[in-house]
Amino acid sequence: MYSSFDSSGLVKVLTFLQTHNTEYLSGQDLSDVLRISRVAIWKHIKKIQELGYNVESKQKLGYKLTSNSEALLPWEITRGLKTKLIGQQAYYFDSINSTQIQALKMASDSKNNGAVIVSEKQTGGKGRTGRKWISPKGGIWFSVILHPKFDISMTTLFPIGAALALSVALEKTLKIFPEVKWPNDVTIKGKKLAGLLVDASFESNRIENLVLGVGINFDVDTKEIEKKLKDTPNFYGVVSLNEQKKKVRPVVLVQSFLVELEKIFQMLNSKQTKKIISEWTKRSSTIGMNVEIDTSDGKVKGKAIKLGDDGSLVVSKGNVTEKIVAGDVNHLSK
Repeated sequence: MYSSFDSSGLVKVLTFLQTHNTEYLSGQDLSDVLRISRVAIWKHIKKIQELGYNVESKQKLGYKLTSNSEALLPWEITRGLKTKLIGQQAYYFDSINSTQIQALKMASDSKNNGAVIVSEKQTGGKGRTGRKWISPKGGIWFSVILHPKFDISMTTLFPIGAALALSVALEKTLKIFPEVKWPNDVTIKGKKLAGLLVDASFESNRIENLVLGVGINFDVDTKEIEKKLKDTPNFYGVVSLNEQKKKVRPVVLVQSFLVELEKIFQMLNSKQTKKIISEWTKRSSTIGMNVEIDTSDGKVKGKAIKLGDDGSLVVSKGNVTEKIVAGDVNHLSK
């Protein structure tokens, strides 16, 4: 595990290479400046290379960083991130059962407000309502801890806003135009690109903390995932960003999302809910569709006509309307 608080020898060596990447640095120079033995320098260089950084090594010249890692390492996330709170702390794991489980363990500590927990892969990733989330290496899997000031009634609107934030970030970084599917999926051409879920903890009449889990199919084998999930309820296909024509570094997309998420967070804190609902509706694949919704009380059929003020889905059934707060939506037809 690495964190944005690390001041280890590895981080010191990496930072020095990054700030002097136009020149070769000898092992002796690094040793003298950083006060680390040459053997330790060599070991740190090897680990830096294992983390995905390209470091050239030339006899008599030394080491030179030629490209950065694609991994979502904590110091990569925090460097240059234009947020005040969200993402200013980050933790990275090679593999973990679930970033959501790890975040929930940390969520009650006020020091972790805004922290991001990332993993290269998850062995026990979870989706909404306890479903399994296939999360191999190549995807973007992370959780965000938040201690909101907004009212408890807005809890159900938060995942709507988070999905909107991801949609906007994808548009800004890749110039693609994904849609949002109620309650909190992001889709491309009707297939699932990303999913979000929220675990909330309440104390008396206020929100103690929210933990947002985000899974993005960034560079994954969709055929392999479909094989594993095709027989699960309400499965409607998956799509990966590597199938799109435009490319972006994972850290650029994640940083953009964290910036957009902070905007949503501030809107909720200042009760600007109408703007969130309006922007989400513009991007929605659900509004205007005939739908069938699996709820805890059974199936509901009707036409999705709008979002309620709390993020619920308002469904028209002939002359009556019904508000659905939670459920799985199947799109039937226009």
